[in-house]
Amino acid sequence: MTTIQASLWLVILLVGLALAFDFMNGFHDAANSIATVVSTGVLKPTHAVAFAAFFNLIAIGVFHLSVAATVGKGIVEPGVVDVHVVFGALLGAITWNLVTWYYGIPSSSSHALIGGIVGAVMAKAGSSVLLAGGILKTVAFIFVSPVLGFFLGALMMVAVAWVFRLSTPSRVDRWFRRLQLVSAGAYSLGHGGNDAQKTIGIIWMLLIATGHSAATDAAPPTWTIVSCYTAIALGTMFGGWRIVKTMGQKITKLKPVGGFCAETGGALTLFLATFLGIPVSTTHTITGAIVGVGAAQRMSAVRWGVAGNIVWAWIFTIPASAFVAAIAYWISLQLF
Repeated sequence: MTTIQASLWLVILLVGLALAFDFMNGFHDAANSIATVVSTGVLKPTHAVAFAAFFNLIAIGVFHLSVAATVGKGIVEPGVVDVHVVFGALLGAITWNLVTWYYGIPSSSSHALIGGIVGAVMAKAGSSVLLAGGILKTVAFIFVSPVLGFFLGALMMVAVAWVFRLSTPSRVDRWFRRLQLVSAGAYSLGHGGNDAQKTIGIIWMLLIATGHSAATDAAPPTWTIVSCYTAIALGTMFGGWRIVKTMGQKITKLKPVGGFCAETGGALTLFLATFLGIPVSTTHTITGAIVGVGAAQRMSAVRWGVAGNIVWAWIFTIPASAFVAAIAYWISLQLF
């Protein structure tokens, strides 16, 4: 087999690994889209994942590829990336996702991937080749997205309580069981639009590094876009039930009105981040929104201990995935 053939097969294998990560992203983060709509009893679990997967997929025609551009070209200098860096980044992200899924911890697939890229690149060339602009805005939104989700969720809850202050609880429940389908669809749309683009970005990074795409191209090949949106939708179809329980009931008890407010606040945050080209965490966003909804009712409605454990997982995500990615990078040097 020639060197060119070997290189092509390696690229194909890494694209397959990236799509496996994308599938796992949908599987791991399905809870972000469906936990509230399942826990409030608006949809059965099997119907909810199909519903969310549909909106994940149609996001392909809604959002510009600004997040993909940030991941593909805005995190590290393109000339530094090679197949070893991409392998390390993906293995670091996948390992962290598996660990947090097993323990039912709603961590961020997005930041696991960014941490993986950073760890593999630093193992190869140090920190000087990292692009500060892309790194800083990604890190900033670790804090901005849950805070913004918190305030939007809380404001939605307060506004709804005022508008429906004269309505009976049964009438409110009946209305928001219908409206929650709208908010869940919007959040799933935002989830697909932001998260699928992260995998598009790393495949684009790989194609540029191996000469299968030009760094000057305005967009990645169409097949990468279609395959990544399809993979995340299929992952969502299988759902991560361990995390659904944590998101839907352990943080705070939700009713349809609360689910609607949390999903709407979270969706608005995701739409803003995707518009700005920021690879934001859908997990952080919906968690902040759920906590905001609970706190708007009464502070004691939130199980702050559970929320605190989730925050610790957020803090460890980037360094943990970066550490695994660095090890995977060194291993890959011995393998191929």
